[in-house]
Amino acid sequence: MPSYTVTVATGTQWFAGTDDYVYLTLQGTDGCSERHLLDKPFYNDFERGAVDSYDVTVEEDLGEIQLIKIEKRKYWYQDDWYLKYITVKTPVGDFLEFPCYRWITDEKEVVLRDG
Repeated sequence: MPSYTVTVATGTQWFAGTDDYVYLTLQGTDGCSERHLLDKPFYNDFERGAVDSYDVTVEEDLGEIQLIKIEKRKYWYQDDWYLKYITVKTPVGDFLEFPCYRWITDEKEVVLRDG
């Protein structure tokens, strides 16, 4: 099963981090991954200034990655998050960068295209 390494960079502004649940979906030319919760057990993910990496394993090759979807869902209370960028390392070793550089508020889905 193919595995992608997803790296998420949170901004350095005050209150840029979040405790909310963050989900990622990869969309490629040959298919779409399931929604993956980005979470490391016993680790405080998405803190201000942090660059966190996650392994996302999919059932079959997605082809060339065209876009990613980020979803933020409330944990305790509404918690805004400043997302700088996400990079994806494909199973063949290519690196793709998906710039965001904005606040993600509320519970919504954000679509990012390769920068």
